[in-house]
Amino acid sequence: MVNIDGVLKKSDHAVIAYDNRGTFYGDGIFETLRCFNGKPLLFEAHYFRLMAGMRILRMNIPDSFTPEFIEQSMIDLLAQNNLDHHHARIRFTVWRSSGGFYSPLDNNVHYSIQATKVEDHFINENIREAELFKDHYVLSGLLSIIKSNNKIVNVLAGRFALDNGYQEMFLINENKMIAEGISGNLFIRTGDKVKTPPVLDGCLNGIMREQVIQQLKRMLNYEIVEETVTPFELQRADEIFTTNVIKGIQSISKYRKKEFTKELATELLEIFNDKFFN
Repeated sequence: MVNIDGVLKKSDHAVIAYDNRGTFYGDGIFETLRCFNGKPLLFEAHYFRLMAGMRILRMNIPDSFTPEFIEQSMIDLLAQNNLDHHHARIRFTVWRSSGGFYSPLDNNVHYSIQATKVEDHFINENIREAELFKDHYVLSGLLSIIKSNNKIVNVLAGRFALDNGYQEMFLINENKMIAEGISGNLFIRTGDKVKTPPVLDGCLNGIMREQVIQQLKRMLNYEIVEETVTPFELQRADEIFTTNVIKGIQSISKYRKKEFTKELATELLEIFNDKFFN
């Protein structure tokens, strides 16, 4: 079952207007949430990021879009799909109403909610080789921090990875600095110092990114800084990993000729698996 504008429909009958602006212009935004035992995790952080993104895109926020309404809609959909006692993934998508060309005629919105099952807990894959994606750039600035429907650079990087046998690509901004991975924020550890690109370098303002930063600030063995990361730093690092709310933390095992450890990623995964799933 899928929720379209508050109406539950079977997935093969969940249709939207052919001229919706999300499809025509990428005029939309979405949130992806991890769920456990029928509850969306870190819901408040996702909710406020969604609201901030809608304001940046100058969409009208419906009066009904209260935290209670959206969270309950997700909980109800999980139950309808028999996912209330499992690990699951929710995608909440918002797009502007049809009308106009590049200039919208209506700032009201439509929405959909989709729920699917995921693996039991955060697992760090053993082999993940990465490469630098140089064909296209993500742009630094405010628009890159939100989860807009326009993810064509990530899509092309994902296609490049599949075609060339990589499991991850490092995306760069117009200044040729590292921004993020295909579907996650980037962290590099050199000794006891951990760096992650600042959001204005072009990376998503990730929910799991913030969880990792907060956790690292509590761990006395590491210094965490938000600073620009150059491509040259990748091969000097001891450890590289990416983060998102669905996969948790994923280590990079190899970049070009350099192989990496995964000791910090393993330590963090144990903490977050215990925090969220026990």
